[in-house]
Amino acid sequence: MTDETSIPDRTGSPLARKLNLLLDAAEAEGRKIAYNDIRDAMAAAGTPLSRARWHYMRSGSGPEVKKTELLRNLAMFFGVNPDYLTDGGEEMPAKVEAQMDLLAAMRANKVRSFAARQLDGLSAEMLLQIRDIIDEQLAQGTDVPRDPS
Repeated sequence: MTDETSIPDRTGSPLARKLNLLLDAAEAEGRKIAYNDIRDAMAAAGTPLSRARWHYMRSGSGPEVKKTELLRNLAMFFGVNPDYLTDGGEEMPAKVEAQMDLLAAMRANKVRSFAARQLDGLSAEMLLQIRDIIDEQLAQGTDVPRDPS
């Protein structure tokens, strides 16, 4: 018998990464999915899901979930191919990839909006230079440098 202290830490497990990616993709679509939504859908599909199990699946901190039926039902809930959660492959479904691209664009737009609000009062030329720097950093896929203080 195993107690909780001997369960290996699986933070960053493939399943946890995939589930969190699916939740982020749903949010990019404008759907805020709560545990209760998932619990109800899984109960209706015949694979009840406790809050504790959902937590450790998302955090990767508990025993590996091997119940294929549950993973398939979760994939169907999120609208992706069931193989995405049941096989060991890491390939992101096209739908999720497109949603993540949208989310990245939305976040970049928030950066631009924030900068515009914070930099009110600067000359138009200076604002355009700052915009170009931000756009260049985003295009390169690097983080915009932060103030180290």
